[in-house]
Amino acid sequence: AQVSNISKQMIPKVEAYHQRKLSDKFFCVYLDATYIPLRRITFDHEAVYIAIGIKPNGHKEVIDYRIAPSENVENWTEMLQDMKSRGPEQVELFLSDGVVGMKTVLEQTYPKAHFQRCLVHVMRNICAKVRVDDRETIMNEFKQIHQQPNKEAAIKVLHAFYDKWKRAYNHVIRNLKEIEPDLLVFYSYPKQIRASIYSTNMIESFNNVIKRKAKPKAEFPTEQSLDTFIGIQTMSYNERYFNPIHKGFGQVQDTLESYFD
Repeated sequence: AQVSNISKQMIPKVEAYHQRKLSDKFFCVYLDATYIPLRRITFDHEAVYIAIGIKPNGHKEVIDYRIAPSENVENWTEMLQDMKSRGPEQVELFLSDGVVGMKTVLEQTYPKAHFQRCLVHVMRNICAKVRVDDRETIMNEFKQIHQQPNKEAAIKVLHAFYDKWKRAYNHVIRNLKEIEPDLLVFYSYPKQIRASIYSTNMIESFNNVIKRKAKPKAEFPTEQSLDTFIGIQTMSYNERYFNPIHKGFGQVQDTLESYFD
């Protein structure tokens, strides 16, 4: 009963969180979805869409989240349009995995923004399509792509990767070439922050916290109960990171500010 009363008290706060005014600009925004068990009429895992942003001053926050039965571009479109209507007219860089249609959605919503595909997701996809005996070698070689001093060196490493593996895995390399424009965008930004902007690892760590804390509940009986639960985790996260500056961002704040009008 006590837990239920606390949850009821949080509902207005969660609703206010979803409607709050947002900062007018974010340097980068991470987009990802995780799945949590939820019962509507029947039990199933449903998608929780999450957006985390870092401002030019290095302060980060969970911008918003929403719950839907599955992940698709229509829901991402609604979420991004709602986000834009509440403040951020400008975003310099978006980071996401390979959801089909995501880049098109971003071009429509934030036409001036750039897009970086998560290299960790790309590597996982490659490893899922190659022989087990080749995975460790391929993984170690692919990691070299984001460890170069500049974009030119990274391109050489990437093209060497193509040449070495195209005969054994032609389909994999062909797919990789198609998304090459989205693989090395992070090299266009200061080296102090590159480690934070070549993957969506930061948002995945937040997702893991949610999953870990949700695990004892087995399933959520209603969408509102899940919304309240995630809202509590989200507001706690935002309070915790209200002042700290994300690694590397404090050193290049003036440079990051210069990307905005």
